[in-house]
Amino acid sequence: MLKRIIPSKIAQPFVPAFVRTKWGNHVEKALDVADSIAAGKDEKALSQRTALMAFTIRIISAFIAYVSQVLIARWLGTYEYGIFVWVWVAAIICGGLACLGFPSAVVRFIPEYKVANDDASLRGVVFGSRLYSVMAATAIAITGIAITLLFQDVTSNVYVIPLFLAAVCLPMLSLAEVQDGISRSFNWIDIALSPTYLVRPCLILLTMVLALWWGFEATATTALIASIAATWFTSIGQMLVLNKRLRKEVPAGSKNLQPKTWIMVALPIFLVDGFFTLLTNVDILVAGALLSPEKVAVYFAAVKTLALVHFVYFAVKAGAAHRYSQYFNSGDKDQYEDFIRDTVKWTFWPSLAMGLLLLLTGKFLLSLFGAEFAEGYPLLFILVIGIIARSTIGPTESVLNMSGQQNVCAAIYGVTLLVNVMLNLTLIPIYGLYGAAWATTIAMIFEAAALYSITVRRLGLHMFVFSKTTSKPEVK
Repeated sequence: MLKRIIPSKIAQPFVPAFVRTKWGNHVEKALDVADSIAAGKDEKALSQRTALMAFTIRIISAFIAYVSQVLIARWLGTYEYGIFVWVWVAAIICGGLACLGFPSAVVRFIPEYKVANDDASLRGVVFGSRLYSVMAATAIAITGIAITLLFQDVTSNVYVIPLFLAAVCLPMLSLAEVQDGISRSFNWIDIALSPTYLVRPCLILLTMVLALWWGFEATATTALIASIAATWFTSIGQMLVLNKRLRKEVPAGSKNLQPKTWIMVALPIFLVDGFFTLLTNVDILVAGALLSPEKVAVYFAAVKTLALVHFVYFAVKAGAAHRYSQYFNSGDKDQYEDFIRDTVKWTFWPSLAMGLLLLLTGKFLLSLFGAEFAEGYPLLFILVIGIIARSTIGPTESVLNMSGQQNVCAAIYGVTLLVNVMLNLTLIPIYGLYGAAWATTIAMIFEAAALYSITVRRLGLHMFVFSKTTSKPEVK
């Protein structure tokens, strides 16, 4: 495809002779690789395209989200912005936890039901996962409102109204998470990611602009109202589009609901996903409890700046998780291990390159939020160490979850979360934002080492980017 678009005979006159001589073979190989990804029909090419699409969406999303956060920070100021981001992060965490692990569970069950041609169970899990998640999120939202009312005298007044508003978002945040998992299971990465990572941030920004234009004050409450409206619109729109596509893919018929089976698998995955979500945000939550909103704003800006590096891991996981389940259940060991080796490389090298790039440009990027945000630049050097260390093992937790090792994976994340919380509680009062950064980095290194060790012991897989082989050699 690419060779036909850029034929060598046309390109040659514009390329110096020494380049053609020295680099011609490398260019040819690069075009061959690009062709195999763009036009290949095998499972590897499909996964690469899925990961590439997910990564592209997240890159565009990173730009949109970064611009919107910069504008909101400038509109609100550090104090109100600190309140907004702390409450919004808490809402995102609760929305993810309220799914009860179904976003990852459906990624395991849908491929299994498709391979078995079990349409009744397929329809059941698509319907039931959304129903149970929204019901759980609604219950959590009502409980959260009740707790906030009960303890409003001991809660800082600046957080009471924002917390009420955040609770309204939970059912739709949970619905979006489950629909992400369903869409990824069918390789519909556009439906999975575009609503949450492209449409929603644009709508939040647009709604915020309209609110300010109509005369609303630039406060955390206004920003949260804009976020609620955008979230509800996006999640419902995603549901309508997903249902339309599902009608073409899944034949109509009765639904076989198996809540006990699903929940038995989903709960350990829920612990893994929950621990992972808390692990990646506990520093912000603890900082918000111990430090002023202004400090939280600076720390969040630094974390947001490094989010692009996290997107590499996310993109690979989005394109690979259901393939781990498929290859593991197929019994093709060579294909399974080759694919694992590839996904580790896809995670590490782009993460390393982006981490270095963001260190070079980080001071400028932080200054976009405002002059006072530049003090967060040294934090980037600490945080990037943990991110790169984590990327050396790729999406190992997905391999464990899809291989029936979700219980031990949950235990690892539980211990890592405990380590992270204890480190944050110990270091933040002493070192402030630097304590939060070091606590997170140490916890991520611990997490990577623990996941690698247990994967070797339980599955015989060496999921380390510099390992020469993937599997443990057999003893004869």
